[in-house]
Amino acid sequence: MNRRGYVKVVGVLSTTFALAVSGGPGHAADAQPTTVLVTFHSGTGNTEKMAQSVADGAKGASGTTVVLKRVGDVTAGDLLSSDVVVVGSPVYFGNMSGEVKSFFDSWTLKFDLFQDRKMRNKVGAAFATGASVSNGKEGTMLTILAAMLINQMVVVSGGGGFGASATTGPDSPRIDEKEVAEARELGRRVADFMAVVRRGSTK
Repeated sequence: MNRRGYVKVVGVLSTTFALAVSGGPGHAADAQPTTVLVTFHSGTGNTEKMAQSVADGAKGASGTTVVLKRVGDVTAGDLLSSDVVVVGSPVYFGNMSGEVKSFFDSWTLKFDLFQDRKMRNKVGAAFATGASVSNGKEGTMLTILAAMLINQMVVVSGGGGFGASATTGPDSPRIDEKEVAEARELGRRVADFMAVVRRGSTK
C-alpha cells in the first residue's frame, strides 16, 4: 500500500470511530428530551422537601423536563408520558405510606397500566424520609423499587445504596444539606442514566 492509500484508510477508520463514539452523524441534534416525574406523599413537609431536591437535581441535566406532583394528583397520562418516575414516601410502620401504596395499586385498578406492562423499560427510583436512623427507610425504598420491578421498569439507585433518604426525628428534626445533596444526586443520576439509555438505543 502506498502512502496516499494508507492515509486514506486511516482517515476512514478515524471518522468511523468518531461516529461510533458520538452515536452517529447528527447525534447531538437528534437527542430526545427526557421527562422526569417526581411524585411523593408528604404529611409533614419533609418528603416534599426531598422531592423538590430530587427535582432540582434532575433539572440540572440537559434536555430534561421535570414534573413534580403529589401521588394523589398523578394521572395515567403523567405516567405514560414520563421516561423516568421517582417516587418518595415517609416511613409508616416500617413501610411506604398508605397513600403511596394506593398510588401503586392504581396502576392496576384505576390506570390499567399493569396488564399490558405499559410502564415497561421506563426508569424508576425511590427516596424516603423517616424519624430515626433504623426505622425502615431502606425497607420503604425497596418496596417502592419492588413495585416498579414488577411493572418491568428499570430501577436505579443514587444518593445512597437504594436511593436518597433523610432522618427527620427528634435527634435530627430538619433535613440537612447532606441529605438535600443526596436527593439532588438521585435526581441528576436518573436523568443522566436515561440519557445513556437513549444514546444506546440510537446506535
